[in-house]
Amino acid sequence: MAKYLDPKADLTFKKIFGEHSDLVASLLNALLPLPEDSRIASVEYLQPEVVPDDPLHKDSIVDVRCRDQLGRQFVVEMQMIWTVDYAQRALFNAAKAYVRQLPAGGDYRDLKTVYSLNLINEVVNPDIPEYYNYYTLEHSRYKGRTIDGIQIIFVELPKFTPQTRAERRMQVLWLRFLTEINENTRKAPAELEADPDVKRALAIVEESALDDAERARYDGFIDWLRRERGRARLEREYNEKVSRLETLEAERDEERARADAAAAERDAAVEKLRQTARALKSMNLPVGQIAAATGLTGEEIDAL
Repeated sequence: MAKYLDPKADLTFKKIFGEHSDLVASLLNALLPLPEDSRIASVEYLQPEVVPDDPLHKDSIVDVRCRDQLGRQFVVEMQMIWTVDYAQRALFNAAKAYVRQLPAGGDYRDLKTVYSLNLINEVVNPDIPEYYNYYTLEHSRYKGRTIDGIQIIFVELPKFTPQTRAERRMQVLWLRFLTEINENTRKAPAELEADPDVKRALAIVEESALDDAERARYDGFIDWLRRERGRARLEREYNEKVSRLETLEAERDEERARADAAAAERDAAVEKLRQTARALKSMNLPVGQIAAATGLTGEEIDAL
């Protein structure tokens, strides 16, 4: 039986979607919110930008950048480890692609929409049940009033469960391919084998399809990913511990503040009683009557 490699790894992801324009077009049509009358017919690859030569020294897959027959641009990234600045980076890259469309002296009306598709291999928003997060420029009050230009999609792969979703068929197949195929897979599900596009992608990630140099790069990336996940886990645990300590310290500060406020309130009440006792004492009332009126002891009254 064929042994598959993880399609989310740097090398395999690029071989599938960075070298086969029809497969990336299929993926984009499946995952992007495109109108039915303007789906992608074909794409041409664009030069990736700001990409290190060594994939082991970064935490995301090399961008797949392309343009379709309508001039729309697409930026596809496979993010294996979520970082706090990734959302801003995705926006920056999409905005940069949008701005660079316009040559000197060009007309703003010639600008085409840029789609940023980000496949995330972690749960980013645990409080949101949906795996598909679609961001666009929309009026804060009147829904549906949008400004075309940049659209960003984050797909949280660990949340994807085809049994509970009624999505488009190809969306389900591509997401199943990305979430179910890995080094532990010995036989691909029949539904994936039945689709021509996904079947071709399966053939690309078969272990036997890689030469020795490619396998070394793949193994190097997987080794880096394990180390980076361990580092991220330790950092997360450390931050959680620091956060708990800060919370405990804040609770202690609040408790001390409440205790100080209560003590100040008690002192003020006692001082008020002493003032009353002084006034009664100046009237030469017996100590017993003053004590009954104020609750102070005879010794306290004598000391005034």
